[in-house]
Amino acid sequence: MKFHRVLAIPVLVAAVASLTLTACGSSGDSTGNTVRIGTTESDSHWDVFKDEAKKQGITLDIVHYSDYSQPNTALAQKQIDVNLFQHLQFLGQYNVANNQDLTPIGSTYIVPLGLYSKKHKALAEIPQGGEIAIPNDPTNQARALFVLQAAGLLKLAGDKAQPTPADIDKGASKVKVTPVDAAQTALSLASVDGSIVNNTYLSKADIDPNSALYKDDPSNPGAQPYINALVTRAADKGNPTYLKLVDVFHSPAVQKAEAEDDKGTSVEVRKSGPELEQILQRVQQSIRDGK
Repeated sequence: MKFHRVLAIPVLVAAVASLTLTACGSSGDSTGNTVRIGTTESDSHWDVFKDEAKKQGITLDIVHYSDYSQPNTALAQKQIDVNLFQHLQFLGQYNVANNQDLTPIGSTYIVPLGLYSKKHKALAEIPQGGEIAIPNDPTNQARALFVLQAAGLLKLAGDKAQPTPADIDKGASKVKVTPVDAAQTALSLASVDGSIVNNTYLSKADIDPNSALYKDDPSNPGAQPYINALVTRAADKGNPTYLKLVDVFHSPAVQKAEAEDDKGTSVEVRKSGPELEQILQRVQQSIRDGK
């Protein structure tokens, strides 16, 4: 997930989104070739995505949301047609928790999740007992803990797919973690030794993604749950207009703009809807099993 500089900005964005939904209605059905797409992002590649979609006869009506809790609910309630903001692990968590069947129709990219610091220039400089801020939503929190374990800063007890801070072996760990809202991880950098920050909030806080002290490896097969995807309702997964958006996203113009926004950190992934559904099914079963 590429999952706001000051608190007032998300509030304003949410208000604008709400007004947009009220003004345009909330049927969620695309009118002709107009598709309402929800996102938490505001990077410039969205303008290119919109322009390239227009060339294919699709008008994108982009609805911006202030945090990760909103776009899936809006999609389930038919306020929008498609969303693009999340990886499969986050989608699986939402589906299981809400008894929903939102479905990926095409992959976009994997974004490495990184550890950033304003106080330290190298991983080895983080002190014993140092404080690390991590996202508090279950999926990004679990991934953040795996990043810190891979970096050698903490040790997790057991073998859970979705660990929480309660699973940290404190005696064998160098740092302590503080869960905060994902939007606050970048803002916390001034007061902690480091933060695990999603790409979405790096750009909003003017943080260079290449300045990370450590990142996970998106090419690892174990990273499949973190593939980002275009998502719609299960009943609409065969909609040809929605499926065409997958091809538009992978067009050279959009990929170039995406790379410029992410400074080359995103890794493009081309997987079909059925392939993604198989991964999602495994993710959801693991969540149901409590692993």
